Amino acid sequence: MAVRAIPAVLAVLAAVLPPGTALAADAGAPHFDGAVLGGLWAAPFACMLLSIAILPLLAPHFWHHHFGKVSAFWGLAFLVPFAITFGASLAVYEVLHTLLLEYIPFIILLLALFTVAGGVRLTGSLVGTPAVNTMLLAIGTVLASWMGTTGAAMLLIRPLLRANAHRKYKVHSVVFFIFLVANIGGSLTPLGDPPLFLGFLKGVSFFWTTVHMLPPMLLVSVLLLAVFLALDTVLFGKEGRPVPPRQDTGEKLGLEGGVNLLLLAGVVGAVLLSGFWKPGVEFTVYHVGVELQNVVRDVILLAIAGLSLKLTDSESRIRNDFSWGPILEVAKLFAGIFVSMIPAIAILKAGEHGALRPVIQMVTHDGQPVDVMYFWLAGLLSSFLDNAPTYLVFFNTAGGDAMRLMHDMPRTLLAISAGAVFMGANTYIGNAPNFMVRSIAEEQGVKMPSFFGYMAWSCGILVPSFALVTLVFFM
Repeated sequence: MAVRAIPAVLAVLAAVLPPGTALAADAGAPHFDGAVLGGLWAAPFACMLLSIAILPLLAPHFWHHHFGKVSAFWGLAFLVPFAITFGASLAVYEVLHTLLLEYIPFIILLLALFTVAGGVRLTGSLVGTPAVNTMLLAIGTVLASWMGTTGAAMLLIRPLLRANAHRKYKVHSVVFFIFLVANIGGSLTPLGDPPLFLGFLKGVSFFWTTVHMLPPMLLVSVLLLAVFLALDTVLFGKEGRPVPPRQDTGEKLGLEGGVNLLLLAGVVGAVLLSGFWKPGVEFTVYHVGVELQNVVRDVILLAIAGLSLKLTDSESRIRNDFSWGPILEVAKLFAGIFVSMIPAIAILKAGEHGALRPVIQMVTHDGQPVDVMYFWLAGLLSSFLDNAPTYLVFFNTAGGDAMRLMHDMPRTLLAISAGAVFMGANTYIGNAPNFMVRSIAEEQGVKMPSFFGYMAWSCGILVPSFALVTLVFFM
């Protein structure tokens, strides 16, 4: 039914879009070269990040009620001057390109994973001791590569929070959860994180990632788990080794809503389908080509989310502390981020011809790749920009030939892959599940660090870990 509705939806779009909108292949697409943009065009994006960082501290009441308006304001702060300078036609094209090919698929995937994982409830009671917490983090780290960082994070964050509800110190558990489950755990397969999936679509073998990313992923994961266990043990002792109040609910340890695990496999299958199935059919909306396989994927994902709501007992979701608040917050904030980020990504894609030319030139010396710089620059830019296009920029800077990169320049490809995946953990916006985990934790009463407060954790713990990875694998 949903697939039959696609032509109708496109017809409605054709009626409301400006003259020149096409629903078939159009060779006259607007052309935009990021090389013509100066660094000032990225100011709205920088202000968007500063708003996320500062306003919750300086004006928490205002932010809580108006963060969606703030997000819209900074999106328009880029879009209006852009339309005046380059024309409304190009502005419409850029926004539609971002919405149809990036933002809407991004939100639909998050919505499906959020809905499905929110229907799985761990029954019984786990007690948040250092051993149990470390076990949960380790399980999530393993699962993330096979069900995606978002899927693993949404599946396990609520059990972790419930297990530690009686604890005084629990912020560190959520921070390390973001480090490991929402980021570094997704290193081993193209299913784990979007940059690796893009590499897979470009020709990188599925298990090349598993083989080559395993050593650095193990090094960082084991190190972080050891640091967490030591820190949690100290804090647990400082709290007096607390025991939760006795709650004889009669529930045995197990899973409720197990059908959602099958639906979760369906989400993974839908994503893989869009990568393997290439029917060669495309809808064009105002010069923006939307491929059939991606439309079908998104329809399947929405259908899976609907099935999850229908098949899961509503009382089970209530007991699982499920609400729509976190996904709504992510949807509103990332709408502004995606739009205001357009010039920053365009400048980066311009390579040596753009305002970030000095950055691009740092990854090559005397015609040879500088793997250390590939690791750190791909990583640092992925911390603040979308790590998927950032990965592609450096992948193409290194030559863009998957076979050559895998066989002749494996360390360079490893540096790009590890940087894009690992350093998404450096900030709340570095990877989509980071912000969702933070939002869920705050909704359940955990006072999470501010934007800069979180970066203090990442700079103090992750950066030394990445320095060790540099010494071991890229020097």
